[in-house]
Amino acid sequence: MKKFGRALFWLTLFAPAFASAQIDPVKRDLVQIGYNAAFEGHAPLAAYAYFYHNQPDFLRTNLTLRLALAPTYLDSELGFVGGLGPNTDFAIGVAGGGYADDYSEIRGGTYYPSESFDGNGGEISASIYHLFDPGDEIPLNFVLRGTAHYSFYNRSDDTASSFALPADHGDFSVRTGLRWGGVEPTLFPPLAMELSVWYEGHLRSDSGTYGNLTSDGYDRELNEQSHLFWAEAALAYTLPKSQQSFYVRLTAGTSVDADRFSAYRLGGFLPLIAEFPLSLPGYYFQEISARQFVLLNANYLLPLDPQKRWNIDVNVASAFVDYLPGESQPGNWLNGVGGGILYHSPSDRWKIMLNYGYGIDAIRSHGRGANSLGLLVQFDLGRKHSQNFNPTQPLLWRGWERIFD
Repeated sequence: MKKFGRALFWLTLFAPAFASAQIDPVKRDLVQIGYNAAFEGHAPLAAYAYFYHNQPDFLRTNLTLRLALAPTYLDSELGFVGGLGPNTDFAIGVAGGGYADDYSEIRGGTYYPSESFDGNGGEISASIYHLFDPGDEIPLNFVLRGTAHYSFYNRSDDTASSFALPADHGDFSVRTGLRWGGVEPTLFPPLAMELSVWYEGHLRSDSGTYGNLTSDGYDRELNEQSHLFWAEAALAYTLPKSQQSFYVRLTAGTSVDADRFSAYRLGGFLPLIAEFPLSLPGYYFQEISARQFVLLNANYLLPLDPQKRWNIDVNVASAFVDYLPGESQPGNWLNGVGGGILYHSPSDRWKIMLNYGYGIDAIRSHGRGANSLGLLVQFDLGRKHSQNFNPTQPLLWRGWERIFD
């Protein structure tokens, strides 16, 4: 009860959120909820819930306010449209709260609570967004974002007393990229395309070893520097008459000096938990830690009734993974399949989907294969859409673990 009460206290104060890949020009009020439950084994809670508010013309015509709220975390950004020139925007952001930097250790299909721990933090950021082709139907944007983030760690109720926590530290990062097009923050957008390339670099204070003590010292390391490079291609299209639709996403990434805090983490089916969701149906959320990877996701929606309110969804995923050292397991090809039933209201203001996932190559105590059940809910208060917005800051929703876990 003490743990639950602390969670409710944080819930009233903070919430996780998403930072925009460029200043969003559309007024929005969105509620998104997602949850995955594993049938086999014991896994950390996998869920998100957030409210996204975007308000152009905030106080002045050239200001845009973005707020994103979810349990235990608040993320905000004030954008200055044309702040650095006619086609160049500038923004400053502040974010912070509890449990955003929690870490859950999963190796070989097994979750290790004794090697997992709580993490809290806060950050300030500054971003530049430049539009190369004003007036074109498909925008080409340059993004440059610098962030100063500080993390401090505590033992959870399950962390082993012999497990040494990583040092509290600052993380100074820069992300830059080119994005042509974009994908809206909605479940199964009817029309979207994106081609993008990205770099993200991290420089940390107080790097060093931590973890379990062995004859050679502690068995894992927080690196002073990490460098990530990735690219994505995405396409969503809806047939005008039949309203059948598909969504295909190809993502590939590599890294230099990645560690557990900067590795690519694949698994689960939570499509709106991050700008680049690395989904593998049927697997635990973030089950796989990769140094580099290639991932293909595909969804197909087929209407079942004349009003096109009920839809059946089929999704597949396949990944080739080069594991992070210390996180490897047999086999580099990982595959998952899933399906579900989606209903959306006549006004299309809300959607709800119940889905099932099967991780074909997921390792469990009985061998290969894992099952999961998920729920996705979207409530769109504004019903306005654009094709050049996407959230970018993942994994700040972890306060839910303190409420339900």
